[in-house]
Amino acid sequence: MKKDKNLTTNFGKPVDSDLTSMTTGPRGPVLLEDIHLIEKLAHFNRERIPERVVHAKGAGAFGFFEVTHDVSRYTCAAFLSEVGKKTEVFARFSTVGGEKGSADSERDPRGFAVKFYTEEGNFDMVGNNTPVFFIRDAIKFPDFIHTQKRNPETNLKDPDAFWDFLSLTPESIHQVTILFSDRGTPKNYRSMNGYGGHAFMWYNARGEYHWVKLHFKTESGIRNFTGDEADKMRGVDPDTATRDLFDAIAEQVFPSWLVEAQIMTEEQARTFRYDPFDVTKVWPHGEFPPFPVGRLILNRNPGNYFADVELAAFSPGNMVPGIGPSPDKMMQARLFGYHDAHRHRLGPNYHLIPVNAPRASGAVNYQRDGAMRVDGNGAKAPNYWPNSLGTPSPDPAKVLPPIDVFGMADRHHVKLTDADFIQPGELYRKVMTEEDRKHLVANITGHLKNASKHIQKRQTALFFKVDREYGTRVAEGLGLSVKEIENLARMSQDERVGATSPGKD
Repeated sequence: MKKDKNLTTNFGKPVDSDLTSMTTGPRGPVLLEDIHLIEKLAHFNRERIPERVVHAKGAGAFGFFEVTHDVSRYTCAAFLSEVGKKTEVFARFSTVGGEKGSADSERDPRGFAVKFYTEEGNFDMVGNNTPVFFIRDAIKFPDFIHTQKRNPETNLKDPDAFWDFLSLTPESIHQVTILFSDRGTPKNYRSMNGYGGHAFMWYNARGEYHWVKLHFKTESGIRNFTGDEADKMRGVDPDTATRDLFDAIAEQVFPSWLVEAQIMTEEQARTFRYDPFDVTKVWPHGEFPPFPVGRLILNRNPGNYFADVELAAFSPGNMVPGIGPSPDKMMQARLFGYHDAHRHRLGPNYHLIPVNAPRASGAVNYQRDGAMRVDGNGAKAPNYWPNSLGTPSPDPAKVLPPIDVFGMADRHHVKLTDADFIQPGELYRKVMTEEDRKHLVANITGHLKNASKHIQKRQTALFFKVDREYGTRVAEGLGLSVKEIENLARMSQDERVGATSPGKD
């Protein structure tokens, strides 16, 4: 590297030495007046910002999205307005439950987040590599994540907590079946699909709207580790997916995904046989066939990991005209939760960080001050609205279409029904091969065997409700009585919990 400048402190004072501290004589003690030493140590103490509570470890890259098919009849979003239009993006992939130093091959969902830098502001698609999730109400989310973390006494992963919660939350069975298949251990980030999970509202210039689910289909082909391969890779290369993404782009083997959408009309949503906004379920492709929208290509590695990947902040609340939220309970809570998490982790002005800033549109508002306000802070412009000074005003044309909202304000408990077990049963019987089913059962029994016996029984009964063969194979793998599991499966959830309470092992 060419030397064109001298070393300075953070405030520009030339540094005379970066190898020795100022001391009273060769042996010291060290002088407090050594400003460079103090500054260097103080900054070092603060180099680590709080890691994400979830999605702590990840990798990212820049690229672009290109529209390949006309969708203007569905949405007036400018970045989707015409075939051939390109929009700069930043994508981040991650594991979910582990710490920042965890292995990339852990059995875990993978985060799949894409930030579109559109001319109308940033649109963030914040999804996973699975089309469903464990829970359908965000009030359960902190508890769920606690069960995936470390035991507060031992600081060790806790199979009892993991399976206790899931066995008491039967709606999780669809995601659990996906997680413990080989899809729970992708070989790399390039070779997995991404899903928005939630339904979005797409609306056009006439105010007509549809509900939409987004799918990102890898063009590299889906490739997964088996359970044994994933276990070995944790020791061989715990950063395998991070390394693969960086090396592929450096070698100009650019990862790419075909972007597809499922469309549901307002009337279809109102009369559908189950809640279409329940994120534990998919929309059947036979009834709502995905159609092509565009193509996502990643072609540039970050110049600095911390600046671009660690400081990146995504939120489902970042939408643009033409795209809006749905009544999905999980999505509604995420609209608040993500921004709040970023304000805690990065500060109230995290939107000014270059990787998060709206590049094509800029940001104009009356927010001022706060920690790390690193731009001009609005200069002398007013910090209030309304005003009579001719400063920027709201645009009443940029409004979401109205939707009907009705019903009693209450905590409406969603009852467990057979519908919660239909889709995982079809996944087991119709989508998985016999080899897939063999791996699924082996992965489940290998993990569930570490939980208490009463929890094993309760969870295995849920597998039995999904499919008799599925539950039988898990029961046999755990050495449980198939007849007892079958009896438990016939019970209501409350009866099942009572029959498998602690002490009844």
